[in-house]
Amino acid sequence: MHVDLNAFFASVEERERPELRGKPIVIGAPVKEGQGRGIVNTASYSARQFGIHSGMPVSEAYKLCPDAIFLKPNFEKYEKVSESVMNILRNYADKFEQGGIDEAYLDVTSYGFDGAANVANLIKEKIFEAEGITCSIGIAPNKIIAKMASDYKKPDGLTVVKEDEIKKFLFPLPVEKLLGIGRKTKAKMEDMEIKLIGDLANYRIQKLEEIFGVVGFYFHQIANGIDDSEVAAYSERKSFGRETTFERDVDDNERILKTTEALAEQVIEDSKGFSFRTVTVKVRYENFETHTASKTLSINTNSSENLKFFAKQLLIPCIGKSKIRLIGVRVSNLFSMERQKTLLEIN
Repeated sequence: MHVDLNAFFASVEERERPELRGKPIVIGAPVKEGQGRGIVNTASYSARQFGIHSGMPVSEAYKLCPDAIFLKPNFEKYEKVSESVMNILRNYADKFEQGGIDEAYLDVTSYGFDGAANVANLIKEKIFEAEGITCSIGIAPNKIIAKMASDYKKPDGLTVVKEDEIKKFLFPLPVEKLLGIGRKTKAKMEDMEIKLIGDLANYRIQKLEEIFGVVGFYFHQIANGIDDSEVAAYSERKSFGRETTFERDVDDNERILKTTEALAEQVIEDSKGFSFRTVTVKVRYENFETHTASKTLSINTNSSENLKFFAKQLLIPCIGKSKIRLIGVRVSNLFSMERQKTLLEIN
């Protein structure tokens, strides 16, 4: 699944200022009455109707639509909205890869195609409820087709391309829709009578490699919908933890256990939306010697009482050896409860 936030910066500005909705909005460098030297970051869909697009010089955008509303980007605001959305998406992914501030890939194999479509609609609802913006989603057997599918219907679209529908989806599209084919490559392909993706898919590989080098093979592969790159799950949350250092080293068992309970409650508050299976406690003594102890439970839980019980159970053998300087509580082996609920509903 590829999720693309629609005209992201402009959508956030429209949300903040409803009077801008439906108007041509250009987010980018100062336009300076058409003399600005920077580029366009994002254009609203209304602005795109005038031919304005990302990466275009703001001076050119001004010529195309001098009545457009030109706004300076507020990246701090956009990053906060992006973080909120990405946290929503993580709840529904087997594996998650953020592709940029406004897009992400989700491995949703466990849902199957029909289940993934249901999840996509749920994601759309959750994002709109949380942030008041829309997204377009593509679901396909691999990342490249999923990204192209998310671009197929905008704004607020959903496109599902199953394995046996790849050629039907890809072949009629203009060749420039493929990733990596810009204006120069498109012009060269037109000279070769390659105008549609289907033309490229059926072109001789040897000839493509002769003209484009090793990238010719890549063009042929993606034109046929072949892509074996995996969703790179490098940004998943692994654990939640809290710790505290006493002002003075402590040997009061009751105080130590009560502090452990308080830390456990804070961890449960931090980890809302997740269940956990592993509990770890950390103890640092007055001589700075540090020990940890862990227990992996037989089932996932998000119970405050369970965490308190097991944290104290792990801590008790560490008490009485020496005064304690620091204690900590951490949970790991996380599982999104929203995703667990969705899996149960689908299955």
